[in-house]
Amino acid sequence: MPIVNRIADFAPDMTAWRRHLHQHPELRFDCHKTAAFVVERLREFGVDEVHEGIATSGVVALIHGQGDGPVIGLRADMDALPMQEHTGADHASLTDGAMHACGHDGHTTMLLGAARYLAETRRFKGTVALIFQPAEEDGGGAGVMVEEGILDRFAIDQVYALHTQPGAPEGQLATTPGPIMAAVDDFHIQITGKGGHGALPHEAVDPIPAALALGQGINTIVSRNVSSDDKLVVSLTILNTGSATNIVPDLVDMGGTIRSFNPQARAMVKARMQAICDGISGMYGVQVNLNILPSYPATLNSPDQTEFAVSVAREVVGDAQVDGQRTSEMGAEDFSYMLEHRPGCYLFIGQGPGPALHNSEFDFNDDVAPIGASFFARLVERAHPLEG
Repeated sequence: MPIVNRIADFAPDMTAWRRHLHQHPELRFDCHKTAAFVVERLREFGVDEVHEGIATSGVVALIHGQGDGPVIGLRADMDALPMQEHTGADHASLTDGAMHACGHDGHTTMLLGAARYLAETRRFKGTVALIFQPAEEDGGGAGVMVEEGILDRFAIDQVYALHTQPGAPEGQLATTPGPIMAAVDDFHIQITGKGGHGALPHEAVDPIPAALALGQGINTIVSRNVSSDDKLVVSLTILNTGSATNIVPDLVDMGGTIRSFNPQARAMVKARMQAICDGISGMYGVQVNLNILPSYPATLNSPDQTEFAVSVAREVVGDAQVDGQRTSEMGAEDFSYMLEHRPGCYLFIGQGPGPALHNSEFDFNDDVAPIGASFFARLVERAHPLEG
């Protein structure tokens, strides 16, 4: 593939970085060792500025080009997942109960590769801001970095990010203008009745029939309130109650997730869910408490920046390896917080065949790291070209 020759030269170094990161996963905002490794590499490369401790363990590094110009932001997430690894790889996680099952070790490596090349060559105007972010999986680290002012502090003009995609052709770059990842809200419901003996249900207030009816009601929200053409998911995924066959329980705990693209549909689900809970409470004589926890907004790519990113992708991997009209999906991504405040584009890079993301047997494909680094590098050079 037509990756940047200089990046191809140090591809073995990138593999070493990635496998080191894979062996030492960290969770949520506690990415201090990962950040220290990133900072050590960045200083070796000779970047101009390194700013640490953003959103607890995030890092922003600046590389100045040749001449004044705007600032383009490139983001990589650093955190891992709280799960046990079963890859059997020589570089498998050394941390019990944590692994890089979503490719963030690869994302960090691709951005480090681009940083090394850009710091060496500086064939661009303006500045590139390298954003290494904690807590994408849980905690919304991108939102925290935005709240702590990185976009204004570093005058970032536009933002871009890559995410690995297992199952997609190796090295393919795919994106789409507009919605690409869904908004997510989590819900928790507690139904309180009155416990009693299983042989004397008339003396109890049984929360289980109420929970069953409530679950059925929740499952009608999508099918009876929105067009089948609209993308909306409401999934009940938690149902906990009971301790013995002869006891009517006091409580039922329920929970699940809401995925949407349309703000009106998102608001409708919340209103319908509350109405169903209120109705069940009256019908069954139980207390129903609903708690909806808003999380990441929808990831919305800017049309102009997406068109530009697609053109750069075609230059790097060729027309046949670019999908500029990728189907949006119901997963969520906290890069959405950055795209709420700056134009930009979120893309997927094909991993090739293998286990899915968040699978205990997943491992990032090191062969695609130079492709992602080349894309980032060319993006900067084409966004802020030198004259002549």
